Amino acid sequence: MHMKYVADTNTFLAVALNEPEKSWLIQVTEEHELAAPAVLPYEIGNALSALAKRRLVLAEQLPAVWDAVTSVSVELVEIDVRAALVLAGHFGIYAYDAYFLQCAVEKRCSLLTLDKAMKRVAKQLDIRLVEQT
Repeated sequence: MHMKYVADTNTFLAVALNEPEKSWLIQVTEEHELAAPAVLPYEIGNALSALAKRRLVLAEQLPAVWDAVTSVSVELVEIDVRAALVLAGHFGIYAYDAYFLQCAVEKRCSLLTLDKAMKRVAKQLDIRLVEQT
């Protein structure tokens, strides 16, 4: 069944950086459209620069990793930031995580994340999760 998933930053990075979950992520998303809050490109850039700062990715690799991440088709969605901040405050999570949860709520989509804390909050919000079987 063709559906839209809200995918968070760590899923894009896992694919671009050849993490162990890469093949599963590609398989589970190949028949589906992806959406994310409009902040996604900036969050990916920040995560990549942090990886380079910690020397987990070479600075020279950043443009190629960026190109790999941004080659994935994803609908960037403007979300209700105020509502996301309410979620962040209520659940004690970062606003960036709340943006993806709020996006899933607003779009009525399942959430694709590798983050255990986000999965816990998603379940409390009755957001369907795309789970590895």
